[in-house]
Amino acid sequence: MKKIEPWVPLVLTLILAAWFLGSIPAPPDSTFAFNSFGKLPVVFNGRLKPIDSLARTSLLEIREKQTLNTEPWKGWNDDPKIISATEWLATLMMNPAVADTWPVFRVDNPDLITLLKLPDASAAQRQDGKHYSWNQMAPSFELLEKENDRVQKIESVQRSAYEAAVAKIFDRLMLYAQLKNTLQPQDALDWKQELADYQALIPAGVAAIRAQQAKQPYDATAYNAFIDDFQRFDNMSQLQSPLVVPPDDPSGNWQRIGNILLNAAKGEKIPAAVTAYADMGDAFRKNDPAAFNAALADYRASLVPQFSGALHKAQSEVFFNQMQPFYGALVIYVIAGLLAVCFWFRLSETLRRTAVWLIALAFVIHTIGLVYRMILEGRPPVTNLYSSAIFIGWGAVILGLVLEKIHRNGIGAVVSAGIGFITLVIAHNLAVDGDTMEMMRAVLDTNFWLATHVVAVTTGYASTFVAGFLALIYILRGFFTSTLDEATGRSLARMIYGIVCFATLFSFVGTVLGGIWADQSWGRFWGWDPKENGALIIVLWNALILHLRWGGMIRERGLVNCAIFGNVVTSWSWFGVNMLGIGLHSYGFTDAAFKWLSLFVLSQLAVIGLGLLPDRMWKSFQASA
Repeated sequence: MKKIEPWVPLVLTLILAAWFLGSIPAPPDSTFAFNSFGKLPVVFNGRLKPIDSLARTSLLEIREKQTLNTEPWKGWNDDPKIISATEWLATLMMNPAVADTWPVFRVDNPDLITLLKLPDASAAQRQDGKHYSWNQMAPSFELLEKENDRVQKIESVQRSAYEAAVAKIFDRLMLYAQLKNTLQPQDALDWKQELADYQALIPAGVAAIRAQQAKQPYDATAYNAFIDDFQRFDNMSQLQSPLVVPPDDPSGNWQRIGNILLNAAKGEKIPAAVTAYADMGDAFRKNDPAAFNAALADYRASLVPQFSGALHKAQSEVFFNQMQPFYGALVIYVIAGLLAVCFWFRLSETLRRTAVWLIALAFVIHTIGLVYRMILEGRPPVTNLYSSAIFIGWGAVILGLVLEKIHRNGIGAVVSAGIGFITLVIAHNLAVDGDTMEMMRAVLDTNFWLATHVVAVTTGYASTFVAGFLALIYILRGFFTSTLDEATGRSLARMIYGIVCFATLFSFVGTVLGGIWADQSWGRFWGWDPKENGALIIVLWNALILHLRWGGMIRERGLVNCAIFGNVVTSWSWFGVNMLGIGLHSYGFTDAAFKWLSLFVLSQLAVIGLGLLPDRMWKSFQASA
């Protein structure tokens, strides 16, 4: 071992902490106040959120990124024009003619590209072969709708890759249309003037409608104009766009602009928020930042003090979005894990200590993100699959750090960094499917049980994965390297055994608590629901490992292989049952990639296969022979 340099862990930790803190502030607005616009509160899918969150989750769902390159790809030397999600959404809402030309839709399936008659990735077409605009896809909308109608008659688990791509792009187009019709009709050319004309037309239009219905002479010009406007606003309403108009009373319901415009024909007053958004849109379309910022400031001022709480919540969530704690923790986990692995090859102790310091930093950032989400949601840490991935990673990091504190051999550090990184990658991919803070079903909307049953079961998941990860380290180090000596092997086996005991306890307690919750929610303790069966299988598998170990039926290698198969069991209970789309617990992201789950299971079986090979084929045992 080389000499320990005590200043290295501290310096590198401070550098990465400074990197994380320096990435939090949003870049200042140069012209239009997009940062302030993103802090306006709206309601969509049952949740109050800032426009910034609506923009990020929508663009992530449509493009699978939170930023947009507005220029089609023109070659490797191309200088991209990157804009934020909020600027994209503002353009889509207030100047859709421009947004419709941007390559925002990600389309990967070659058969779907052919169906939609989209250009390929050739240089002549100036395309990257993945991203396309609304205008490029518009000529094939009718054909796509017919194909989607056919696909919707097929169970999701039975769809081919092409059929799944059809359903996905159709949903993305519908979301895009919802957003485009949020503040004004998508075909509006001068919405501020059109809104004023509609308000002036209402008396004559209503009179013409009544006269026509009574079969009396009527003003045909007013009648036709009013019917045209009514149809446009009805289309806005039917699309179920975000609710952007606050109620008169904070306890009331937010409204859609489309519904408000329809109700105006019944004599209801058009709220000032509709006019305020029209003023912003007019200034934005005319490229007048001063007028846009002034209208935005006036509207924000009008929300105080009645909606100060909503404004504060929106501003807090925007800060969380800008902070991106889980991305920051993910990057630091990667660096720490690499340092810890290098330590195994008899390099400096400084590497191990630096890895531990960095994991501690990443854990603090991870914890800040977890707690911040809890405060924003007003709920315990686990409410859906996304948050379960965040929590499982968090719990695994704690267990890894405890192991590292006891054994000081780099194994706990690799466990912490590895599982922390993997679970945050899983969470990132789950975020592509929609809002990660989405409300749960009403029957499950109970904070007490979310704080007991769900947290206990998820802790059991985390513990079982830690045991499985330790077992992976045992086999991979032993088979491919000469670093697994006898003492390290025994140490790993003791770690696995202790963690399996811990996992058995929490899995059992969490399953029992789930039965009590089910009895209160559904009137039965146990119903053999797929999710319930999965939780029970985890308990039984961990109990079986302990039984085999206590009975002397498995030794060190057998314990390791059984722990790895625990990864298969846990992954199925965590993700697999949700993909079935059946049962009372299928409330998560049921469209998660079945392919990745299958590959994970195959990888675990492959490692178990290595674990069954004789000692003479293991590099570590060859070195010790």
